[in-house]
Amino acid sequence: MTARTSHVVLIVAAFFAGLVVFLGVFLYATGQFGGGGPAASAIGGPFNLTDQNGKPVSDRDFKGKPFLIFFGYTHCPDVCPTTLFEVSEILRALGPDAGRVNALFVTVDPERDTQAVMKDYLASFHPHLRAATGDRAAIDAAEKAYRVYAKKVPTGNDDYSMDHTALVYLMDKQGRFVAPFKIKRKPEESAAELRKYM
Repeated sequence: MTARTSHVVLIVAAFFAGLVVFLGVFLYATGQFGGGGPAASAIGGPFNLTDQNGKPVSDRDFKGKPFLIFFGYTHCPDVCPTTLFEVSEILRALGPDAGRVNALFVTVDPERDTQAVMKDYLASFHPHLRAATGDRAAIDAAEKAYRVYAKKVPTGNDDYSMDHTALVYLMDKQGRFVAPFKIKRKPEESAAELRKYM
């Protein structure tokens, strides 16, 4: 084997090794590793927060219906309002079936996103959409349960934005993670998929 051939073989081997590692990390993070065994429960879990009306809200409130959960913040300039609009459009497309699913927006910025702020913010979206906030420890616990990354990014003048995971998680009736929910499609298509889990 020539030196050039050895070099090519090493490059190809390194590529495939990297691909295997990437796929393993992806499947583990999305709970698909091991065919739905213990890793399938790696995303999701208990949380105890407060909704936009000041009422306690926990993971137990969502059992019995499939639900969508999204983590973001009200000062978000683009991704969060766009995502919540798209979720609202899916709920609209469900029509009378909108009451058979739940949708929850959890803040990653509880210092600014108080219950009153969340209530005002939700006024622009579908009435079936709920919001949740809490103290820093409660939000940290929810983020950990859903494997959400969130970090303050200073923007100057004592202000900041939040860098955060922007997935919409689909959970089944038992509160188990199904998959990241695709919302970049026609609302009717998303509604049809949700109906499969009702």
